[in-house]
Amino acid sequence: MHDVAVVGAGAAGLAASIFAAEAATRDGHARRIVLLDGAKTIGAKILVSGGGRCNVTHEVVSPIDFFGNRRIIKNVLAALPVEHTVAWFASLGVDLKREETGKLFPVTDKARTILHALVNRCHILGAHIRTDHRVIDIETSPEAGFILQHSHGTLYAKKVILATGGRSIPKSGSDGFGYGLARRLGHHVTATVPALVPLMLDDRMFHKTLSGLSQEVELTMVVKGRILSRRTGSMLWTHFGVSGPVIMDASRFWTLGRDQGEPVEVSVNFLPGQTQEQAKSWLMEQAANNPRRSLLKTWAQQIPGRFTEALCSHVECDPKTAVAQLSRIGRDRLLVALTRFTLPVIHDRGWNHAEVTAGGVPLEEINYRTMESKLVPGLYLIGEILDCDGRIGGFNFQWAWATGLLAGRGATATP
Repeated sequence: MHDVAVVGAGAAGLAASIFAAEAATRDGHARRIVLLDGAKTIGAKILVSGGGRCNVTHEVVSPIDFFGNRRIIKNVLAALPVEHTVAWFASLGVDLKREETGKLFPVTDKARTILHALVNRCHILGAHIRTDHRVIDIETSPEAGFILQHSHGTLYAKKVILATGGRSIPKSGSDGFGYGLARRLGHHVTATVPALVPLMLDDRMFHKTLSGLSQEVELTMVVKGRILSRRTGSMLWTHFGVSGPVIMDASRFWTLGRDQGEPVEVSVNFLPGQTQEQAKSWLMEQAANNPRRSLLKTWAQQIPGRFTEALCSHVECDPKTAVAQLSRIGRDRLLVALTRFTLPVIHDRGWNHAEVTAGGVPLEEINYRTMESKLVPGLYLIGEILDCDGRIGGFNFQWAWATGLLAGRGATATP
């Protein structure tokens, strides 16, 4: 019999185990805490995050950085402000540094630093990590609390914390099996789709010729005629389509719309902050002042040359044409393409390339003060299994640490 069984040894599960063990140590009550994970080596998602550096959190975190029930998200985040997260990692022996974007990374620039610190703290506190122990089923029991069937047998626990993750990067172990466990215990699960995922474009587009090029754009997502997202940021052209922060952050709207069978339009303004009319005025001014300058050199003042060449070819304009000799039809075609270009998205890049899951167990079904289920006493749900996803930049890790803290302390609180 264990006091607390944590299912899933990712960021949220490790945090919950640590906070549970620390709470038990403080109140002087010995607790048996066990952490079960199906993988032979844990922490795969932590190790690949942030390009192998692990973007632990962000200097400013607020509910507007997340999608889901923001009233509940606000209350959860309040339990662990960013400065407390920084102090907590410092107590684990990990100093964090801030980068220009506001992202916080370990000063070592190594994700393994984060994983080692979390695992070592579990060992010090006596929270037992059992790898290669995939939980197959969980049942409630009036006598035992919970009966967990796993790949090596049966385990009993008074409290259970579900930290199984979502469906993103399934090879890490978060293949969505946790949703089945939650459903069998009585919870609902909203539609789950890839989020923070690159988007693939029709092969007839010119993206392959621009692979590796990054540029600032304004991206708009329209679903069923409604603008659901409009944001400015960096877009990266790739051999398969588009990526970069602005695409990743908005991708959830494309995947959710497509999942619901709705038409989704993705349009790009390559001159962020400018309307078509403003761009036209600027171009006319350039034609008056430098009539012999080519389109390529003219637009190079605002956008990358490689992109100008590709876009001109796409709208059948010669980039070498003198700006004053551009026909009115050619000019208008080019201005529309520059300010309202429709990206021919054919698919997202799939779960293997998604950083997080949109959808999951509704936040309304948990008590945000402790992360305890409102439907199953003694069951706690944390991290990505919940219907909450943050934008790129360390926000999803902050959600993992905060929900882990609340569940860890909630599960070990003395009655």
